[in-house]
Amino acid sequence: MRADHPLVVLVDAYGTGRHLRAAFAGLGADVVHLSSTPEPLKSMKAPDLGSYTAALVAGDPAETAHRLAELRPDAVVAGQEPGVPLADVLSEMLGLATNGSALSAARRDKYLMIEAVRKAGVRCARQFKSDDVDAVVAWAREQGDYPVVVKPLAASGAQGVSICADAAEVRRAAAAVLGTVTMYGQTNVEVLAQSYLAGTEYIVDTVSCRGSRYDAGVWRYDKRRRGAHNVSHRDVLVPPDDPVVAELTSYTHDVLDALGIEFGAAHAEVMMTADGPALVEIGARMNGAMHPEFDTGCCGADQARAAALAWLRPDEFAREFAGRTYRQLQEAFVYHVATDLAGVVAGVDTSVLAEIENVGSVRAVTVKKGPGDRIRPTIDLPSSPLTVHMAHSDAAALGRDRARVEALSRAVFRLA
Repeated sequence: MRADHPLVVLVDAYGTGRHLRAAFAGLGADVVHLSSTPEPLKSMKAPDLGSYTAALVAGDPAETAHRLAELRPDAVVAGQEPGVPLADVLSEMLGLATNGSALSAARRDKYLMIEAVRKAGVRCARQFKSDDVDAVVAWAREQGDYPVVVKPLAASGAQGVSICADAAEVRRAAAAVLGTVTMYGQTNVEVLAQSYLAGTEYIVDTVSCRGSRYDAGVWRYDKRRRGAHNVSHRDVLVPPDDPVVAELTSYTHDVLDALGIEFGAAHAEVMMTADGPALVEIGARMNGAMHPEFDTGCCGADQARAAALAWLRPDEFAREFAGRTYRQLQEAFVYHVATDLAGVVAGVDTSVLAEIENVGSVRAVTVKKGPGDRIRPTIDLPSSPLTVHMAHSDAAALGRDRARVEALSRAVFRLA
């Protein structure tokens, strides 16, 4: 580490958190990785620790803050969902730009999240949480309004989310959540039930700096029903001049205010109901499908670079991003390939992957399963084995290319 370089600490830079490392390095920063757990989380793509200036493991927050103070960091930033609480408390202890720790729990726990939003007078779902399946069933019956959504308190990617049409389905879904482990390694000791929000669901990605915002992208969920699960099929870029964008982003800014998110990236899922927008959930981190080159090519900028500027160069962020909305340079979507395969992956056909990569609209392919990994029928984002970023100036060509990718994807994985 050199004294003339800024220094950034990234906490738990799993998955797309790796793009933050590159974005900060592009601003001339040394980047240190801090793990919130002694062992890496096995359910997420681990960071390449060799690409960091140093790699540390957190202990007690006060002791960790003391260790970091010796490095004189300019920012402590969450790279992925599990790192949010630790990044909040460490940045606060070190007197750096911070979202603070007072509302950290509400940025991770979905029950507390919705209650904080409700307290601020922002539209949201009715809800109930319990460690007792019978109590969850009783609450759903009292509502008298099915379907009811049942899900874990702190998961992502629609993991464990069920849409239940009656009390029996609520019982099965709640029992299925309790005692299971999320992709972040947390055991579900309670289950959350919420009123169903009918409408069209959107992604709203933002970057905040000193409370000013850049609206980095609005994507419409195209979902497919698989049993009790609504599974993401595509995330479709919405033209920024569509009237729904202004309504969704204004609402999301209210949610950010309610949760005290004044700095950095956020990824919200918002349902546009007959009464207006209503929060599904929000994370104080980047979109899990964010890809810098893809986003720049279709939106004019990417969330990682904007976030790096927000943390390190706020005046530059203000000039380039504050108060602005993404552009649409191409028709684009993120295609989450589903599978019906069940078993252990014996091999990945690289020749088929090469064919997919050569399809005209394809901009990036992410393979999430490899030899030795268990593959299962897709019911949520973690069980989608392949993500394909696609963009084209012609919507019809984009549709034809997606069908081609879908056909090819069936031959990617070979089971043992």
